Amino acid sequence: MTAEPVHHAEDDPAEILRVLPERWHEQFLSEYHSALDAAHEVWRFQQLRELLRVWRLHAAAVSNPDFARAEQAVRENRRDEFVSMEDAFPGWAARR
Repeated sequence: MTAEPVHHAEDDPAEILRVLPERWHEQFLSEYHSALDAAHEVWRFQQLRELLRVWRLHAAAVSNPDFARAEQAVRENRRDEFVSMEDAFPGWAARR
C-alpha cells in the first residue's frame, strides 16, 4: 500500500507564488497566512487546502497572457469575442 500525498505538488504555496504575477503576491500571502493559522483547528484544515487549490487555479489564469486581453474584452462588453455557455455546453440553460 502506498501513501497518498496530502496535497498536489501544484498546491504548494511556493509553486503558486512562482506562477502568480507579483501584483497578486501580497493578497495571496495574506489569505494563505490567515488560512494557515486557522488550520491549527483540525476542522479548518480543509479550508487551507481549498484556498491553495483556488489560488493555484487563479495563478494559472492570471499568468496566461490571454487572460488580460479577455478581461479587458469583458470590461468593454465585446461579446463577439466569446463563446456562449450554450454553444460550449449544449443543454447548459436547461441544467440551471
